[in-house]
Amino acid sequence: MLLRNLSQATGLCNGTRLVVSKLGEKVIEAIIMTGSNIGDVVYIPRICLTAKDPKWPFTLHRRQFPVRVCYAMTINKSQGQTLSVVGLYLKSPVFTHGQLYVAVSRVTSKKNLKILIENEDGTLGSQTRNIVFSEIFGSL
Repeated sequence: MLLRNLSQATGLCNGTRLVVSKLGEKVIEAIIMTGSNIGDVVYIPRICLTAKDPKWPFTLHRRQFPVRVCYAMTINKSQGQTLSVVGLYLKSPVFTHGQLYVAVSRVTSKKNLKILIENEDGTLGSQTRNIVFSEIFGSL
């Protein structure tokens, strides 16, 4: 997964999922898996990151690829993605209105959606709490 906006015109935006086809010292060759540029071959360079902190007597420079291996992603990061298979692990209830909808609506077919809900005691559950309304109306 790409971690920086490099070029919106070529589909290289934060959150773009890629398959690495070649890995070099200075450039990664990858194929775009999401968005309007699916299947395009792109080249991702190493980029320089600079950290300036007034409490340090030096400036830290490092050069790295703006990518991360992605086996899982947060609900927020999945927004706007279309996925063929989705596994949703809810260790605790979702915390904002519409977040469960975003998570469930990423999958193209309901038969490819698996949801695992863990209760507070560690057992598997079949329901999750509606956080928004239970906190607002919980004291009524």
